[in-house]
Amino acid sequence: MTTDSRTPTSDNAPIKSLQRDVDQWIADFGVRYFNELTNMAQLSEEVGEVARIIARRYGEQSEKPSDAKADLGEELSDVLFVVLCLANQTGTDLQAAFDRRMTAKGVRDKDRHQNNPKLL
Repeated sequence: MTTDSRTPTSDNAPIKSLQRDVDQWIADFGVRYFNELTNMAQLSEEVGEVARIIARRYGEQSEKPSDAKADLGEELSDVLFVVLCLANQTGTDLQAAFDRRMTAKGVRDKDRHQNNPKLL
């Protein structure tokens, strides 16, 4: 993998740091990780909450008064938390995987979006 100034390579990389934070939270407050299947179900639930906000706030559905108080950032953070849990409990280095995907996307999509008339 080619490294540039945007590619974290140390243990202080932001996603690695988040994975450590979640692991510490689990140790301090969570007793243990839920099993992977439970976390996958929880992830689906959290993504559904994000979808509800997006559909009603930015889409064509009417937003109910009870939905107006929902915080999109908090719901996205819940999604991220569960993703980090799944990464930790499956031994996935999410930072390394993210870095690889960003490099691959940069190669694959180098000119793709600049030449897309739908985006102009």
